[in-house]
Amino acid sequence: MKLLLVAINSKYIHSNMAVHSLRKYAINNIGENYCDSIALNEYTINNSNADILKGIYEEKADVIAFSCYIWNVILVKEIIKDIKKIQPNIHVWLGGPEVSYDAKEFLQSNTCVKGVMIGEGEETFKELLEYYLFKNLKLKEIKSLAFREDKNIYLTPLRPQMNMNDIPFPYDDLNEFENKIIYYESSRGCPFSCSYCLSSIDKNVRFRDIDLVKKELALFIDKKIAQVKFVDRTFNCSKKHSMEIWKFIKEKDNGITNFHFEISADIITNEEIELLSTLRPGQVQFEIGVQSTNLDTVKAIHRTMDFKLVSEVVQKLQKSNNIHIHLDVIAGLPNEGFESFQKTFNDVYLLRPEQLQLGFLKVLKGSLMKTESTLHEIVTSSKPPYEVLSTKWLNYDEILCLKSVEDMVDTYYNSCQFTYSIMYLEHFFDNPMELYIELGNYYKKNKLDLISHSRLRRYDILLNFYREICVKLNLGKEYYLVFEEILLFDLYLREKLKSRPDFIKKQNERTQNHVAFYKNRSKAYNHLEYFDFDIIRSAETGQAIKKKIHVKFDYTERDIITKNAKTEIISDRD
Repeated sequence: MKLLLVAINSKYIHSNMAVHSLRKYAINNIGENYCDSIALNEYTINNSNADILKGIYEEKADVIAFSCYIWNVILVKEIIKDIKKIQPNIHVWLGGPEVSYDAKEFLQSNTCVKGVMIGEGEETFKELLEYYLFKNLKLKEIKSLAFREDKNIYLTPLRPQMNMNDIPFPYDDLNEFENKIIYYESSRGCPFSCSYCLSSIDKNVRFRDIDLVKKELALFIDKKIAQVKFVDRTFNCSKKHSMEIWKFIKEKDNGITNFHFEISADIITNEEIELLSTLRPGQVQFEIGVQSTNLDTVKAIHRTMDFKLVSEVVQKLQKSNNIHIHLDVIAGLPNEGFESFQKTFNDVYLLRPEQLQLGFLKVLKGSLMKTESTLHEIVTSSKPPYEVLSTKWLNYDEILCLKSVEDMVDTYYNSCQFTYSIMYLEHFFDNPMELYIELGNYYKKNKLDLISHSRLRRYDILLNFYREICVKLNLGKEYYLVFEEILLFDLYLREKLKSRPDFIKKQNERTQNHVAFYKNRSKAYNHLEYFDFDIIRSAETGQAIKKKIHVKFDYTERDIITKNAKTEIISDRD
């Protein structure tokens, strides 16, 4: 008897903690002798159906269990239909949030599936394995199952929540994750009640013993894993717990491992901020869900969030320049129309996070938002990820506009490749979102929105976009010339080029003195470039401030947070 666990991840660098945890728990409780009875295959949604089907078939398993999420459930259904054609007697089981909340209805419409494991899966999977290996249980005796038998569908009672200390460390061989993100949980549940989030269903926050957590984190640190991503829904809901972990990773820092945490900023204390300010630059990164700054919206989604406090905390954290901060906003929430969302976007944007994620409401099965969607006239796509198409306050045309803004923000802000160029452009618009709206309109008007562009081409497009602004506003030639140099400055911050790119004018002023100056001061690891404008002040003010300078870009000393080269003004050219 052989059971195969299958994970289909969204990207290659991701790993699926759930299937590893199921396998480890079962082996720990049934015995190492049955290790070969549980195989585990991981794929990505970018693998072809044929390759996934081939890999599953070659395992020659008797039972397959898939981990299902909004990003893979359609693909999983397709694979199941094909595997049943070539292995008609195989039993297929599913688990995960995309099938747990309507398990009976799912089985009724997916007849190839034997059953669904509902909720936390470790103990349920272990007992299911015992059912197949030893025949010492009946399916009806296993809690948290939905299954078909004798043409009927049965639901068994839900099992109690597990003790976090009973859940095993899921990773056997960390060498397998050398080029992947490691996922780790030190708690389950969330104390908050956000209506769009499934974590709000489990308000009983359970913590793993802190000594056990430290022991397991030490394994990642000793192995020099590149990134450990905590999946705790609100990592800092217990100050004692978060402080212990942050102190530990500071003490054991290996100079390499980065830790990612989802936190609630408005409950962070000054004591925590003081500790965080002492961490190695780049050692931690924070994802902070703001979602909306509209108080009516915050109330409607049953969220607890004080944006004034969030802003104060973010600004305090930024002072140390050692933490990558990622802020989230969600379009399509109740009581938030286009103008209100524009204010939300601008409020959060002006905090200047390293990344600003403009997401769209997804109405998930099992969430309170699903129950309230009719009340709010929320229309979503009929297939996963059930993303908002319109609401009582936001129409589809406005959604499409915000989709374009999302693309432009990802390309020109979140990439951190156009920092000073975007800073300069902001001066020519009433507010930040207007810039991205117009940039998106420019892409659409010139049929650029459906084409994949190289990074250098993105600079060229931005220059052409600004050329139209100069004409529209009747700006002098110097405004165009300074923007050329700002773009060049941004480009050299990230990359050493052998020659100037095509988008900027070729200067013919390289006298013998300048060539000698350049050769005497340039090394293999850096680059020396000359400018006719004060790039930084021009970007900060939106002016064209003339000043002839040389700037050295040192690529051996990059900023840990932005990845930009260290810069130094070498001399005036006057």
